[in-house]
Amino acid sequence: MRTVPARLRKAARRAVRDAGRPSGPPLRPTRRAWLFDALVALALGIATVYYGIDNVDNVVVRETAAGVRHVVPRPSGPGGLAFMVALAVVASGALALRRRVPLAVLCVVTAATLATPHSVMRLTFYAFVVAVYSAAVHSPYRTATLAALPVSVLLVGTSGNSVTPIVPNQYIALLILVPMAGAAIGLRTWKLRTDEGRTRLSALEREQAQALRRAVEQERARIARELHDVVTHNVSVMIIQAGAARKIMRNSPEQAGEALLAVEAGGRAAMAELRHVMGLLTMADEGERTDDADGLTDAAAVPAPQPGLDQLETLVGRVRDTGLPVTLTVIGHPRPLPPGLELAAYRVVQEALTNTVKHASGATAAVTVAYEPERLRAEITDTGGDPGTGTGSGRGLIGLRERLAVYDGTLTTGRRLTGGYRVEALIPLETP
Repeated sequence: MRTVPARLRKAARRAVRDAGRPSGPPLRPTRRAWLFDALVALALGIATVYYGIDNVDNVVVRETAAGVRHVVPRPSGPGGLAFMVALAVVASGALALRRRVPLAVLCVVTAATLATPHSVMRLTFYAFVVAVYSAAVHSPYRTATLAALPVSVLLVGTSGNSVTPIVPNQYIALLILVPMAGAAIGLRTWKLRTDEGRTRLSALEREQAQALRRAVEQERARIARELHDVVTHNVSVMIIQAGAARKIMRNSPEQAGEALLAVEAGGRAAMAELRHVMGLLTMADEGERTDDADGLTDAAAVPAPQPGLDQLETLVGRVRDTGLPVTLTVIGHPRPLPPGLELAAYRVVQEALTNTVKHASGATAAVTVAYEPERLRAEITDTGGDPGTGTGSGRGLIGLRERLAVYDGTLTTGRRLTGGYRVEALIPLETP
């Protein structure tokens, strides 16, 4: 029995607390809405002020029953006129703010209506109707509004001054046509806003579709660069090794066997990197097991980490196996770098050496990686040689520049004055 009052008190406290909280954002009227409300307030103010001036010092005789008449005096004299004009101005002028502060406007108009003599209720009654409507539609304080509306209506309806104003017959048609016109305008406005909303939604859907297509194109370009780097390097090494094995197979079977082993190693490396690139597109379900055609185990089917600078020695070793003398020099103290940055530097070295193997047969190459305080420098040079039969489209260098641009890096390429070719990548590093 004691818990019920406690619950009621708790609910009452919650209701009082929530009454002061807005249930939504305040309305931000447009300039057109401000102008409309100002015109409504001005028109109603002029009409009610004119009504007050026209009825000062008048006496109203009303028949309350059959044969029984009741004389209702109206305010008279300068004081009465000023009082009526003040009520009309306050009640009508407050409507200019009916969208911005609808609850406050309702309170002001209700007070003016209660102060209005019952013989001149037209001064504030119409403003009261508009204020009640505005509070119900526009107020963000729903709890307070739901409590204030019946209180205001009850006070005005049960006050001693409550007399429903009589509408003259000449205004009946106007009172019917004006709401109909307002409803028609509101319906047209709602239709226009609905059409605009649909247009905006369609435009947004088109923009999202275009953004998705751009993302797909960018992803395809990135994958194409990955495939170009992987396939071009490893297949070029395999072709050279296979050609060397074919030429020395009869005279030196042992060296031919070593060349074929290098071809096999290059093929396995190419398969491993291709598997990783394809793994970016589609990953096997967890627990799914696949059989590799080259005899690799299931553990090897898991995409391996992308190559980094710590694998440059292996890369240079594979290139040496093709018959291209390569030296690797590391300047400075190697330190951990972001994986993507290391991958970009690794691809620069890989692409440059691949181009040397394809386009500068018989040359020697040198790879220099310098860990500088504020940047990483990767330089690949060759001495030039037989241009060979290979042709390139330049896509590899374009892809490298795009990779480096992600890390604000630059790529410089060109022929050397002493002969040969030079590729240099500069990648800024964060200062430790």
